[in-house]
Amino acid sequence: MGKSLTSIPKQKEDEETLTDSEPHSEDDKHDVSQFPYVEFTGKDSVTCPTCQGTGRIPRDQDNELVALIPYSDQRLRPRRTTLYVFVSVFLCLLLSGLAVFFLFPRAIDVSYVGLKSAYVAYDMDQRKIYLNITNTLNITNNNYYPIQVANISAQVQFYNTVIGKSIVSNITTIIPLDMRQIDYTVPTIIANEIGYIFDYCTLPTIKVHNIVVMMQMTVTAVYFGHAEQVSQEKYLYVDCRTNTTSSHGHMSIIQ
Repeated sequence: MGKSLTSIPKQKEDEETLTDSEPHSEDDKHDVSQFPYVEFTGKDSVTCPTCQGTGRIPRDQDNELVALIPYSDQRLRPRRTTLYVFVSVFLCLLLSGLAVFFLFPRAIDVSYVGLKSAYVAYDMDQRKIYLNITNTLNITNNNYYPIQVANISAQVQFYNTVIGKSIVSNITTIIPLDMRQIDYTVPTIIANEIGYIFDYCTLPTIKVHNIVVMMQMTVTAVYFGHAEQVSQEKYLYVDCRTNTTSSHGHMSIIQ
C-alpha cells in the first residue's frame, strides 16, 4: 500500500506499450529482422568487427566479448567460390601448358651445305698428299632457349682407310629459333697403303683428279645440362690435284 496512485497508471501504460511493440506473428518477426542494426555509441567505444562498422562495443571489453552471427547470415556463405576455383585451376593449367611448350626440348637440325674448300700439298719424296678439307654446316636451334654447340667431330675415310680426323670444341651459342652456319676443317693425309693415289693425283695426262671420300660428322649441342648429338655421313668429291674454293656436289647416305 506504499505505492502512490500516480505510479499505477504509468506502469500499466508502459506494459501496454511493450505489449504493442512485440510482433504478433511470424511475418511481423520477419519484417522486423529486415531493419539494419543501429546503435548509438559514445567516444569510449570501438568499431565492432562483426558488424561491418555499424555497431560499437566498449573499448575496455574488446578482448572479452564474443560476437554471435546467425547461421543464415550471408557473411557466412562465401560467394563465387566455384568461379574462384575454376579461375585458379585454369590459370594453373595455362601456366603449366606454357612452361611445357616453351621448355620442352626440340631436336637440333643439322644440314650439310657442301664442300667449301680443299687445299692440296704434296711431299714428292715421301709420296704423300696433304689435303685440308673445309666443310660448311647449317645448325638450327628449334628451341625457345639458347643452346651451346659444344663440339663438332669429323672423320674422313677413303674406302676403308681413315685418312683424317678433327675435333672442334666450344664453337658457338645459338639463340632461340635461330640458325648458324659453321665451317670446320679436317686435315687428311693420303699415303702408305693407298700411295697409288699419289700417282693418280699428280699424273698430268689425267684431266679430272676427283676422288670420293666419306665424311662422318657428329655435332654435340648442350642445353639445360643435357647433351644431344646429331650424326651425318656424306660422300664428297674432292679434287686432289688443285686447290679449290667452289662447292662440289655430295652424295647422302640414308641413316
